Amino acid sequence: MEKRTGLFANGIIWFGVAISVSEIEAGIEIGAAAARESLWLPLVLGHIFGGILLFFVGLIGARVRLNAMETTKSTFGKYGSKFFAALNTFQLLAWVAVLNAQGASALAGLNLPISFPLTCVILAALIAAWVYVGIRRSANVTTVVMAALTILLAILSVKLFGLGNGSGAVASAAGANATALKFWNIFEISIAMPISWLPVISDYTKDAEKPLKATAISAIAYTVASLWMYIIGIEISGIGAGNNIAQAILLAGLGIPGIIIVVLSTVTTNFLAANSAGESSKAIYSKINPKIAGVVVSFLSAALAISGIMEHYISFLYLIASVFAPMAAVLLVSFYFSKDRTESLGVWLWNIFAWLAGFIAYQVAEHFDSVFLGPTLLAVIVSAAFASVRVLSERKISNF
Repeated sequence: MEKRTGLFANGIIWFGVAISVSEIEAGIEIGAAAARESLWLPLVLGHIFGGILLFFVGLIGARVRLNAMETTKSTFGKYGSKFFAALNTFQLLAWVAVLNAQGASALAGLNLPISFPLTCVILAALIAAWVYVGIRRSANVTTVVMAALTILLAILSVKLFGLGNGSGAVASAAGANATALKFWNIFEISIAMPISWLPVISDYTKDAEKPLKATAISAIAYTVASLWMYIIGIEISGIGAGNNIAQAILLAGLGIPGIIIVVLSTVTTNFLAANSAGESSKAIYSKINPKIAGVVVSFLSAALAISGIMEHYISFLYLIASVFAPMAAVLLVSFYFSKDRTESLGVWLWNIFAWLAGFIAYQVAEHFDSVFLGPTLLAVIVSAAFASVRVLSERKISNF
C-alpha cells in the first residue's frame, strides 16, 4: 500500500517553502519604496488571492493523484503539458539559482571566511543531498529543522521590532521614494511569490492522505509564513540596515543563529524547488529519474548563481507570474467546470490560445505603471474568460 502524507507533514512542507531569504527580500522591496500606512492592504490581499489560487490548483493534483505538470495534460494535451513542464523545469532551475545566490550573498554579509562561489556550491550540495534522500525519509529531520528555524525567526522578529520601536520605523519609506510603489505595484510583488509555486504545489498534495484538508493546510501554512517573511523584510527596510538582510541580522545581535537562519531557510525552500524540477522533467520524459534530475538541477543552480542571476530577481518573478498565472486560470476553469477530459486537438489548442491571451495581457500591462487590477489579476481574468467560452459552448452543444 502506497504511503500517504498526513496533514502535519503537508503543513510543515509548505510552511518551510515560504521561509526563505527571497520572501524577505520581496518584503524589503516593498518596505523600501512604499508609504508604510498604505502597503498593508495590498500586501494582505495579494497573499490571500495567491493562497486561494494555490489551494484550488493544489486540490487538482490531490484529487487526481498526479504531479503538477501531469495535471495539465487533460487541459493542454500531451504536447501542451510537455511544453509547460519544460518551462517549469527551466524556471525552477533559475529559481533555485536565485535563492542560492540570495542565501550566499546574505552569508557573505555575515563575514564568513568563505568565498561567494564556494558558498553557492556548498548550498547546492546540501540541497542535492536532501533531494536524494527524499521527503519521506527525511520527514523527522524536516520537522526538527522547521521547529528550530521557526524559533530563530521568532527571535529575529522580536529583535527587529525592538530596533524599530515596534512601529516599523519609516526611515527608508519616508523619503523621496515613499510613493514609488502604488497599490497595484505592491499587490503584484505580494502575489508574485505564491504564483511562483502554482506549478509546484500538486507535486506534494498528490500524495496527501486527506486531499481537501491537506491542500487547505498547505495553502494556509504557506500564506501565513509568507506574510511573516514579508513583514520581516518590511521591518528590515526601516531600521537603518541599508536594506541588507545580513546587516539586519548583525544589528539584531544574531551571529551564529543568523547564519543558521540563512542556511536552513535557503536549503528548505530550494529543496522543494529542486525536487519539483525533477518531477517536471519526469513529465517531459517518463523514464527520467526525478531524484537524479533534482540533484543535477541543484548543482547547475550553483553555476547560474555564481554567474549573477540574482541581479534579475524581480524581473524573474514577474516572468514566472506572466507564464503560470494564466496557465493556472485555464487549468482551473477546465478542471472544475468542463466535462470534456478527452485531450482532443480542438480543446487543447483553444486552451493554449486562452493561456497565450493571458500571457500577452500580462506583458502589455506590465509596461504601464499601476495598471488597474495589476498584470497578474488581469492575465488571470483574460485567460479564464477565454477558457470559459469553450466550456459554455461545450455545455450548449451537450444540451442541444
